[in-house]
Amino acid sequence: MSLKEQITEDMKNAMRAKDAAKLGTIRLITAAMKQKEVDERIELTDTLVLAIIEKMIKQRKDSITQFEAGGRQDLADIEKAELVILSAYMPAALSEAEIAAEVAAAVAEVKPAGPQDMGKVMALVKAKLAGRADMTVVSAMVKAALTK
Repeated sequence: MSLKEQITEDMKNAMRAKDAAKLGTIRLITAAMKQKEVDERIELTDTLVLAIIEKMIKQRKDSITQFEAGGRQDLADIEKAELVILSAYMPAALSEAEIAAEVAAAVAEVKPAGPQDMGKVMALVKAKLAGRADMTVVSAMVKAALTK
């Protein structure tokens, strides 16, 4: 079952269970998926769906930070609940050791001349780790590997 089909199935189950919070979040995901399909006239693959969900997770994290800074814990709690639901669709995150191994493999493959080749290494690593690792952590590891 594709991720898109899984999300649709989960939406039906949330409707049956009358779970308003989960239903609302899943509807946000389906709306974003349909928007991308209509805008780009494509059929979404699991990779593209993961990219959409990853973007939504990043938005939620930013919102939580802003709401907490503004003293709006009620809104931050809503965003946290959505974040939990969105995170359930992401593949299992890699450990720091697994990320380091992927970075080392990419550096060995690209053979960079120095920090100026960070983009080449990141392009290779991003393709392998998309959706399974926080890219800010990956970027820091790549930068550290290239400045050695």
